[in-house]
Amino acid sequence: MLIIPIKDGENIDRALKRFKRKFDKTGTMRQLRERQTFTKPSVARRAVVQKAQYIQHLRDQEEN
Repeated sequence: MLIIPIKDGENIDRALKRFKRKFDKTGTMRQLRERQTFTKPSVARRAVVQKAQYIQHLRDQEEN
């Protein structure tokens, strides 16, 4: 559980912004979205390989 201490006279919007930033850093939502759908290990590996090929293709184009 995240606890954000609010200082005296601090704007609530600023405290909310701090909370959101801290919440994003924990990765809770990212983890929740990943757990909603199951991806087979073979599909995950294929996605990693395809991403690497795409990045390599971009780098090759950049060189030319």
